[in-house]
Amino acid sequence: MKISKQRKEEFLENNRKATSEDYEVSWDEKGMPLTKEKIKVTKGRKSKASGAKFELKVRLDLEEKGWFVDKWSNNFDLEVGNVIAAKRKFNPHWRGMTAGTGFPDFIAFQLLDEKKYKVIGVESKSNGLLSKEEKEKCVALLGKKVFNEILIARKKKVGRRVLVEYVDFEEKYN
Repeated sequence: MKISKQRKEEFLENNRKATSEDYEVSWDEKGMPLTKEKIKVTKGRKSKASGAKFELKVRLDLEEKGWFVDKWSNNFDLEVGNVIAAKRKFNPHWRGMTAGTGFPDFIAFQLLDEKKYKVIGVESKSNGLLSKEEKEKCVALLGKKVFNEILIARKKKVGRRVLVEYVDFEEKYN
């Protein structure tokens, strides 16, 4: 839906936040204005970049340890009780689709015997803490035997270096 130029100008004139240098104004698909603090926008951008950098570090660490790693593009629907394809995020103004919104972040395989593989799910969290919904999804995925185990990768600082530490979900939350 297009927003009339007059409506935009009227909003900007009557809204103190919109004219402030501390706020950023954007418009949603229904034509409603959204004001965001520029400081929070910057902080969110840095957090997202930091999280992506840590996910890459986790992936490279797992591959170095002999795992075959891939991005998990599925999610577990708690209402249906089954694994479903993860919804892609879409921003019509800047970017196309964002893939990789599944839970957990990665699926990793490791050959045990000639015909046996160990399959694990890996969720990357800088602080190592899962939300209530994520814990429920982990319990359901383990219960349905989708994964042999689920590991939570978290940051561990040693001096100035950031290392990856893995915690088994069942050990931490059972």
